[in-house]
Amino acid sequence: MPRGVKKANLPEKTCQTCGKPFTWRKKWEKVWDEVRYCSDRCRAGKSSQDQPSPRRP
Repeated sequence: MPRGVKKANLPEKTCQTCGKPFTWRKKWEKVWDEVRYCSDRCRAGKSSQDQPSPRRP
């Protein structure tokens, strides 16, 4: 008897940093409503996206 959820039926969100779509993962099961970034790299880069980088002379 098959267990789990079919991959075609997984919920999807869009990453706030890179704009790419990403799907639900088992490790996000309890915090899916709080997940905003597709990866640790995007989560770490969120501050650089929010603030413009300083100009170099």
